[in-house]
Amino acid sequence: MTWTGERLAALQAKYCEGHGGDIFDPRFRRVADRIFSASGTRMAPYAGLPTLLDAPYHPIDPSNPDFGDLQVAMVGMPMDLGVTNRPGSRFGPRALRAIERIGPYNHVLDCAPVYELKVADIGDVPFRSRYRLEQSHEDIEHHVGRIVSAGVIPLSVGGDHSISHPILKAVGRDRPVGMIHIDAHCDTGGAFDGTKFHHGGPFRNAVLDGVLDPTRTIQIGIRGAAEYLWEFSYEAGMTVIHAEKMPAMGIAAIIEKAKQVVGDGPTYLSFDIDSLDPAFAPGTGTPEIGGPTTREILELIRGLKGVNLVGGDVVEVAPQYDATTNTAQAGAQVLFEILSLMVFSPAVTGKTA
Repeated sequence: MTWTGERLAALQAKYCEGHGGDIFDPRFRRVADRIFSASGTRMAPYAGLPTLLDAPYHPIDPSNPDFGDLQVAMVGMPMDLGVTNRPGSRFGPRALRAIERIGPYNHVLDCAPVYELKVADIGDVPFRSRYRLEQSHEDIEHHVGRIVSAGVIPLSVGGDHSISHPILKAVGRDRPVGMIHIDAHCDTGGAFDGTKFHHGGPFRNAVLDGVLDPTRTIQIGIRGAAEYLWEFSYEAGMTVIHAEKMPAMGIAAIIEKAKQVVGDGPTYLSFDIDSLDPAFAPGTGTPEIGGPTTREILELIRGLKGVNLVGGDVVEVAPQYDATTNTAQAGAQVLFEILSLMVFSPAVTGKTA
């Protein structure tokens, strides 16, 4: 197409006046109409009270919870009593709330999830004690159980990975769910130091509690020196894809395998930030070199469009080990991608906000 004076004049007539909210493509217009005022202004990304993904804040009274018409509840779980190495993921929810400029539009999945779903940040789990791990797990199960009972999908931000066990006890209480687990570690280890409740064993516990179906579970990105601890994954029938195999398989094949494993049944998506190579996410308690890039992880998660998600989490962001804030940035972006998937999940009914 040749550049001419007539084309320039047409563009000048269309775009020289007005403001940034004057969008003509209907795909983009539906987003712009939500965020721009009539005068063409929009809230600065650094202004206002920080919430997860800048979603509305809907605080919940623990004694009398009212979830209104929410479809998805994002909830913080600032607890890291289950770590085996470096602590600090208790600061993960606050770090993700402080990240700005995530969304609102997902151009790959063509959705604006905060606007297309009835979703809110409902605050943090009200823990009774900052010192007692098992009691904290009880608090998580109770709180998420109320979310599930209200017909709302929980999307959680940890905290260490031990939070996934009580979440799954709530999400899978009526029937075991499948799981897509993206991590450097299988987290199917046994008890040690006198307890089985730690971030190295939530998924063994969930299977043994009858709330997680191991034959509908796939673990992606696994690596490091702890392979000898995870025989339970193989014995129970989980599908394990090691990080070393990912380049040869390709992301498209891994997506296809994940969809094949979980099928169309209810599925939970658990994302540990240490699944990423520490070059991209050093701010975590148990970093393992040799992992996938942020680009590969985004491609993988976006490829899960249509999976029947009934819940999800992002865990193990320990921001104090990353002065760049890149780890929290990656965690917040993954949270946005999981929320975007929920726009297309059959488990989320009446999706028009």
